[in-house]
Parts: sequence; C-alpha cells; structure tokens
Amino acid sequence: MQIWVDADACPVVIREILFRAAERTGVRMTLVANKALRLPVAANLRFLQVPQGFDAADKRIVELMERDDLVVTADVPLAAAAIEKGGIALNPRGELYTKENVRERLSVRNFLDELRSGGVNTGGPPALSQRERQLFANQLDSWLARRAKLMSQTSSGS
Repeated sequence: MQIWVDADACPVVIREILFRAAERTGVRMTLVANKALRLPVAANLRFLQVPQGFDAADKRIVELMERDDLVVTADVPLAAAAIEKGGIALNPRGELYTKENVRERLSVRNFLDELRSGGVNTGGPPALSQRERQLFANQLDSWLARRAKLMSQTSSGS
C-alpha cells in the first residue's frame, strides 16, 4: 500500500503534509507530474516525470497503482479510475471519493465543462482553507492507520 500523488496541481501545503507523513511513517510515496519537482531526500519518496500531454500523469498513476493504494488528486476522472481499480482516492481539500460520490462529481464536472466550452466563466475553486487542510490531514492519518493495521496483521500471519 503506497501513496500516489497527482503532483501537477497538488497544492504545496498538501505536499508538505504528505512529506511529513511519509517521513513519520516510512510509507512509500510517488509524485507523478509532467514538470520537475523538488522532493526531500528520502528512500521512500520517488518522483516520476511523465511527458507533456493530456492526462499523461493520470494514466501513469492508474497503470502503476495497486488495490488499496491511496491516490491524492483533485482530478475527478483520475479519482474514478483509481476507485474502479480498487484504490482509495482523496481530494487535497480532504474529501474522500467513493463509488457513489465520484459519479456525482463526474456529472458536475462534465456539466461545468459544457458551460465553459459555451463561453460561460464558471470561476475557479476558492483558496484552500485551514479547515480543508486539517480535513485532508485527518483523512490521510486514517488511511495510514488502516495501512499500519493491515501491515501488522500481514507480518503476524493473521
């Protein structure tokens, strides 16, 4: 069980929370982006650069991830693909995607895309609030606790 980060659009403050969690727990984390990123030096952190192109990072994450891996992304189609593959998807605002809510989010996303293509300015998301940062950290801690529990059960043969 590892963490995959759709790093092109991941807010710096969320990456910092992820780096601290990876350092504290030793969980393997891979950041995937089409532009170079600076990472702390650690054996459990990797950076995977993909070519420029529509959804290149998303496709690579889905290709490499495994069941129960955590995918951190604001990209709803990537979240849907991760869930379909048996992974867990978490929005940088702290919202855990589920099979149920990801379908709704896809519908809203598609509707807004249609509006934008018709010339309507739908605006962007608001700035990340302190509450959302805390919600993200709490969801991450919950996943890490489940991971630790599964790892200990596996190592004890239960």
